[in-house]
Amino acid sequence: MNIKVNDNVTWVGKVDWELRKFHGEELSTFRGSSYNSYLVRDEKTALIDTVWMPFSKEYIEKLSAEIELDKIDYVIANHAEMDHSGALPALMEKIPGKPVYCTQNGIRSLKGHYHKDWNFIAVKTGDKLSLGRKELIFIEAKMLHWPDSMFTYLSGDNILFSNDAFGQHFANEMMFNDLVDEHELYEEAIKYYANILTPFANFIEQKINELLDLKLPVNMICPSHGIIWRNNPMQIINKYLEWARAYQENQITVVYDTMWNGTRQIAETIIDGIKSKDKKADIKLYNSARHDINTIITEIFKSKTVLIGSPTVNRGILISTAALIEFIKGLKFKNKNAAAFGSFGWSGESVKIITEELAEAGLEILNEGIKIQWHPGSEDLIKIFEYGRDLGDKIKEIAP
Repeated sequence: MNIKVNDNVTWVGKVDWELRKFHGEELSTFRGSSYNSYLVRDEKTALIDTVWMPFSKEYIEKLSAEIELDKIDYVIANHAEMDHSGALPALMEKIPGKPVYCTQNGIRSLKGHYHKDWNFIAVKTGDKLSLGRKELIFIEAKMLHWPDSMFTYLSGDNILFSNDAFGQHFANEMMFNDLVDEHELYEEAIKYYANILTPFANFIEQKINELLDLKLPVNMICPSHGIIWRNNPMQIINKYLEWARAYQENQITVVYDTMWNGTRQIAETIIDGIKSKDKKADIKLYNSARHDINTIITEIFKSKTVLIGSPTVNRGILISTAALIEFIKGLKFKNKNAAAFGSFGWSGESVKIITEELAEAGLEILNEGIKIQWHPGSEDLIKIFEYGRDLGDKIKEIAP
């Protein structure tokens, strides 16, 4: 079923209720997602973005029921990634020769994906396309989150079609922010930002400021995943600016993996020590082998302090810990401090490895960490508790 966004714009996308993993296996999508495509009607008609390739046939049938395909005058590709462009080959077979508007990088990406020489028209920031009474204004959004990304703005209706920016993986039949649970919406919005857009924080702040400098009124933001922002759409733009500025809350996230529960006990005792100095400390504890990695990453994004632990295995660290740290390194977190902990049997390299890896990831290291041989005994637990107390003092001094 298509959804009327306003008198001129119709949502013609696909809600994917069953999606549980995105970008291969990189991102969990426990609430599903949607691939948002928009039909803009004026004297001329433009189609903005399509859907993921597995839904191409269904998409074309649904779109054909909404409009005779040859009455689509322009196709706008805000981003070439296949979850948004996947139905383009099937569509362009039906309307060959129709112009496809995208950035120059978009042309390269689409040709690389589909090896088709469609009627491409390259656009850059400030270029306009008249639809009759209204016009589309193109705004390059390089690295939000691909080099080809752009926004499309509809004048008169003051709608920003933002593609991956301001979106969420959130399947919901209501489709508008004033009709869905706000807590769930923001839970998915910050998860999307933390796991996908964090590395591009500098670009995000720059691009948002550039957008604001254009002084275009924004009455609605229509992203290409999830919920449309029609009630106070500036709220999500302001949140992105906040998140892009080395965001942190007054939170500590402790993550561990363990073989025989020694490292788990170290983690819990460190927390007891921290709590003895600050009973109100907001501390989240996760086992990296048993919890969703994207949930952990979101909590790390929100935190000012990150503690990571693993036992030593084959002079290294456990696989879930290594995967988490590799993810952290790629996201380039800023304004966060960290420390390591772990247990060992005979060689004991894990704490040193974690500390070095976190330093390489750009986190500020609080101390050399703590490691305990074998399973913690009563004397060890006292030592760990005192370590947590000292850590609590240091953390309290760090402003959120």
